[in-house]
Amino acid sequence: MKKLISILALSLVVYAQVPDAPTVYPEGELGRMVKLGEEIIMKTNTHELTKDYVGNSLTCSNCHLNGGKDKAIGTFIGTATAFPAYSKREKTVQSLQDRINNCFMRSMNGKRPIVDTEASIAMATYITWLSEDLPMKMNPKKPVNPFYTKSWPGTKEVKPFIVKATHENYLNGQKLYNTKCASCHGMDGQGVATFPPVWGSNSYNTGAGLSKLDKMVTWMRGNMPLGNPDLSMQEAVDISIFVNAQERDDFDLQKRLLPKEEMGHYNSKVSSEMHSVESNFKAFGLDLATIKGK
Repeated sequence: MKKLISILALSLVVYAQVPDAPTVYPEGELGRMVKLGEEIIMKTNTHELTKDYVGNSLTCSNCHLNGGKDKAIGTFIGTATAFPAYSKREKTVQSLQDRINNCFMRSMNGKRPIVDTEASIAMATYITWLSEDLPMKMNPKKPVNPFYTKSWPGTKEVKPFIVKATHENYLNGQKLYNTKCASCHGMDGQGVATFPPVWGSNSYNTGAGLSKLDKMVTWMRGNMPLGNPDLSMQEAVDISIFVNAQERDDFDLQKRLLPKEEMGHYNSKVSSEMHSVESNFKAFGLDLATIKGK
């Protein structure tokens, strides 16, 4: 119990350290690009510059709340200060544009946009603006916002809860989802009004960060329920087990890249990567069929 309290206290301290987002846009062409990037972040799946790269109903702002201006886990405030950063997943040093564009293949269930196109530069410009006046400290270990480097994805604290999961956790997660989540995300997980779907083809695929049980738990504890995040560790684990056990599109890296002649250089030493719902559970020693009681 003391450990859980200390984790929660750390999250509150981190939140308090995140500064307010800037409010004054730069002048001229730079300001236009910042505003364009913000518009894309808020309307990713419908914006004319990015809609063709998105394969679901999500926007960047669904995970990075309020366009990344929210101070909880997922904030863009401070993110740009960590780049360039080493990515264990890509096994290369990644630029901010790399990090943003790769998210389209995973969370957006689509294709990777081309680096240095107007959309790519605009999104990076907006996110960089949100880090204005903050000190740079490139990250040699992972491409993560410096305010949350220690708590994301919280594997040391979260994993012991996940590896012990059983069918009972799945059932409790279903119950919790129905009472705490369904009013916004739908009983069928397909979203309500502007609230996003959380499983199925219109949600993130199995290569996305939130499809990984530990990352989903950490993100939910910082952000959900919206406006009043109060989930215990066990509640977040059980909801993550239930939500991520539902069907969603598999991830195959090669199918998410544009043809080389269109894409240009893909900054990664990893050319093959595949994930499924089953493999995401297996990563924690869990058998999906057993968890779902089949």
